[in-house]
Amino acid sequence: MQLWSASRSNARMKEKAKRLAGKPSQSLVGRMLDNYQVLSLLGVGGMGEVYRARDTKLGREVAIKVLPAGFASGSDRLRLEREARAVSALNHPNILTIYEIKEVDEHLFIATEFVDGENLRERIRNGRMKLTEVLDVAIQVASALSAAHAAGIVHRDIKPENIMLRRDALVKVLDFGLAKLTDPESTITGPEEARSPA
Repeated sequence: MQLWSASRSNARMKEKAKRLAGKPSQSLVGRMLDNYQVLSLLGVGGMGEVYRARDTKLGREVAIKVLPAGFASGSDRLRLEREARAVSALNHPNILTIYEIKEVDEHLFIATEFVDGENLRERIRNGRMKLTEVLDVAIQVASALSAAHAAGIVHRDIKPENIMLRRDALVKVLDFGLAKLTDPESTITGPEEARSPA
């Protein structure tokens, strides 16, 4: 029963995000969201749109993930804020740094460090990886997940698209948006294709 309940909650949030993300949105490129100047669209996914932006207050490049409009209120927003606070406290070199969650002109977004590189899926498509590269990526991802687990956080959506490889070979684990603060009363599951056999 607990497994079903945790799975159902995760599935409901993912389904809601897909439904909301499917609605057409107006590009934010060129706009200012508070102190963030939106420079370009990096990608669109089930949990929103990701833009490259410039933090005009601190003079740095950032990524901002704009969440679907339906996440601007309710329990999903509270859960997202609570989990983002927990993840931002990790301060681990292989976990994407979250700077803040903010709402501007009805756009709820997460500002994070900008990672200059490619995700693991793109890297695999671009050619074979050497064994030493594969091991290095695996060790860095394991280090990130170990730190998260030690803090009581389970990622729940590990896949090649959520693993970024910087040009200097540092690995960053992204998208803790589906993360779950561990609860001894529930069992956490990840994406079906990534689950270990029962």
